[in-house]
Amino acid sequence: MRSYGRRHRAWQRHHGQPLLLLADRPSLTLAAARALFRYRSELAPLATALALFVGAAILHSSHPDTWPWILLTAAIAAALTLARGIPWNIDRAEERLYAGTATAAAGVWLAAATVVGPTSDPLPMLLAAATVAFAVPWWTHRRRRARVRVDRIIQAWPDIAEHIGLAGSRIMSAVVDVWGWRARLHLTNGQTVADVITRIPAIESGLGTRPGAVRVEADPAHAGRFVMRVLAADPHAGAIPWPGPTMQSINDPIDLGVFEDAAKVRLPLLRKHILIGGTTDAGKSGVLNVILGNLAACPDVVLWGIDLKGGMELRPWASCLARLATTPAEAAALLRDGVRILDARADAMSHSGDRVWEPTPQTPALVIVVDEYAELVDQAPTAVEAAESIARRGRATATTLLAANQRPTQKSMGGGALRSQMSVRICLRVRERRDVDLILDKGMLTTGWHAHTLDAPGKFYLLADGHTQPRRARGYLVTDDDVQTTAARYADHRPALDPLSEQAGEVIEGEIVSDPEITLHLALRDAPTDGLSVPELMHFTGMGRTWVYDRLQARATDGRAEQVTRGRWRGADEATP
Repeated sequence: MRSYGRRHRAWQRHHGQPLLLLADRPSLTLAAARALFRYRSELAPLATALALFVGAAILHSSHPDTWPWILLTAAIAAALTLARGIPWNIDRAEERLYAGTATAAAGVWLAAATVVGPTSDPLPMLLAAATVAFAVPWWTHRRRRARVRVDRIIQAWPDIAEHIGLAGSRIMSAVVDVWGWRARLHLTNGQTVADVITRIPAIESGLGTRPGAVRVEADPAHAGRFVMRVLAADPHAGAIPWPGPTMQSINDPIDLGVFEDAAKVRLPLLRKHILIGGTTDAGKSGVLNVILGNLAACPDVVLWGIDLKGGMELRPWASCLARLATTPAEAAALLRDGVRILDARADAMSHSGDRVWEPTPQTPALVIVVDEYAELVDQAPTAVEAAESIARRGRATATTLLAANQRPTQKSMGGGALRSQMSVRICLRVRERRDVDLILDKGMLTTGWHAHTLDAPGKFYLLADGHTQPRRARGYLVTDDDVQTTAARYADHRPALDPLSEQAGEVIEGEIVSDPEITLHLALRDAPTDGLSVPELMHFTGMGRTWVYDRLQARATDGRAEQVTRGRWRGADEATP
């Protein structure tokens, strides 16, 4: 401490005492200049009027004969602005009208003031009135105010980034659109898009937006860059009416809905197995109706349906469905026929040398729609193997499986084989965060696919080829009247299976009994002395464990069945079912 004190006193003798400098307040001129610069956008109408007045004074004193050229230039500029938004790069019609009218008015006033002078009556009054008339919509225009806010955010971003944990990041460019604005940002070394996604709530707080307003998309060309989209209002707050079928062939992509940037959600369906997941009232039926409405209009697609809720979801499309299964036995038979068709097509292709089945009206594709797949697994477990076979081998033969499920766990999907074959995943609202990974894939929640935050029926995320970024979309709203009108319009134009597939799908007589009650009675009647197990009875009837147990208990009460040993049953008499 003594040596430090000696060095400090020696420094003071040579350099003097330290001084505290008090800065004066900024001058009024500097403060005014700062205010003018900060509010330059708001003052643009007044600045334009002042520039016109000064320009007219200069032209009147030096070149008063240039007024025809002024009129011609203003007319060309106004015409280009009204027609194409040139040279202001304006895309909206009302904005082009405003800019074109303002350009024409300014040109006429400037030409008149060049001839007689800007102070000649009534030109000053006209200039003031026009300034007020054009300033009001300018000041109230939302997109102009958004540009001002974005400019200020760009200037303040270094401080914002420091507070939210993204220090060193910078905004490279920003664009204002009808719903808000988007910007391209560059991260500092060591930062990743995953870091940004975890800080989305902090970004919303730093920007002062509403919760859920910020979207983050990775830049596929650079790991250190991303696109940030800030929505001033929810573009999907209201339902989007379905415009009707947009497909004319299974080879065409389907329009499922609209992304938040107004781009259409276009998805090819040929050779794609599809999984639709989401909680109750999330909009699964709506997405199914959009797909069925489009496929019903395609003359090269045969539609089959499985709806084990009594057909309440798919029955409105019954006139466009070649087959509709509403019982477990019918569902098992339908899927077995689908496997036969697949095998027959594969065999024919192997002999002809074709690698894929090309759908035409004469050789249509086959799309099997299963609503609530978990019910199929529970009530008709014997059909799961056939469904998995179609999922594994159906792409080349244009045999497609579309499954909708509330929570597609491994158990509810009958194992992981079928879910792993679904190359298109549509995830609507889910109740739990972990359900995102169940529907889409492992790790998708941490990369920004936040389906648990979707707040309205029909909103979804799409994971498929060409759709690998977490972009929110909303499906079209298909009303009951739309379903009825579309089904009636195309019911008489639906194609039939080609002869090869039709022959392969025919059920061999005696192979299956349509009534599971009769099948159960015959199985118990012909059971061996030691009886049949419950799984064996489930296999014979195509029904679930609960259904078999209920019927066995009823038959045991009536004296028509007896339990030989634990879990094994046989018939007690020859009574009819």
